[in-house]
Amino acid sequence: MTERKPSRRVAADPYPWPLVGGLEPGRSALMVIDMQADFCAADGYMARLGADLGGLQAPIEPIRRALAAARGAGLTVVHTRQGYRADLADLWPHQRERSRLAGAEIGSAGPLGRLLVRGQPGWRILPELEPEAGEPVIDKTANGAFTNTDLAAVLAARGVRHIAFAGNTIDVCVHSTLREAADRGFECLLLRDACGALDPAPHAAAVAMVKVEGGVLGTVAEVARFEAALAPRQGG
Repeated sequence: MTERKPSRRVAADPYPWPLVGGLEPGRSALMVIDMQADFCAADGYMARLGADLGGLQAPIEPIRRALAAARGAGLTVVHTRQGYRADLADLWPHQRERSRLAGAEIGSAGPLGRLLVRGQPGWRILPELEPEAGEPVIDKTANGAFTNTDLAAVLAARGVRHIAFAGNTIDVCVHSTLREAADRGFECLLLRDACGALDPAPHAAAVAMVKVEGGVLGTVAEVARFEAALAPRQGG
């Protein structure tokens, strides 16, 4: 009788991921949210807002490691980009006014082209985290990546049921997308050190909110544990 190998799981808090069943590459995905120049580069949208970019750049190296682990293990990798049409027809008036009052009006000219407009240099994903051939990229206008996009169809077509989340920012677009995923029945893992925020307080709050009620929205781990679970096992 062949000895059955124990199921792989990521050691996480408050429970391992996935909670039900093992970590099957064909059913699992890494989603990297909005790692674009406009959010991370010195000449981008967030810099024009006067943001300290340190917290937004911090997840770049952890995400690079998470991508390598996910790709090596055969997980689905999905990227998202925030951006609007060139004519701004999909931008709500109050969003444009809010960004104007903050000092970085969406659609206005900047060093990396028009701020948060599709096709502009600032809208592009950072070169070090660039999608590989065959990795879906979801273009969105809302904080949550499921809203008004084909993300649900993309995941369904690949049989994905378990999603690990990384990207910017943990308290806005990452959290909104994770909540949408949880409501759709996905098992969610937040990679704490692979997510950025403008300052530590909202980062800590976002992590805590995922774990409330015993992990009602998901579970939390560091990239090192994600890598360990996906590493090749000795003997095949």
